[in-house]
Amino acid sequence: MVTAEVAAKPKVKKEPPVVDVIFENCKGCNICVDVCPTNVLVLIKVPNKWEGYIAEVKYPEKCTRCMLCEIECPDFAIKVY
Repeated sequence: MVTAEVAAKPKVKKEPPVVDVIFENCKGCNICVDVCPTNVLVLIKVPNKWEGYIAEVKYPEKCTRCMLCEIECPDFAIKVY
């Protein structure tokens, strides 16, 4: 049974996740791209990095905040808020 007090409570809208790639730390290893279940990240070619590639957030609206990219990144180059 739902009381009137619980039924009248407004729904709180969740903020969308923010995925931040730290350019200086990213070496373009592709791990985050591989582990992301919703394909939020892609590798892009960057001419001024000696590694040649970095991860970029291409589809932030697809992020489910699973945090796999942040957990698996060996260089702590990704933060999910």
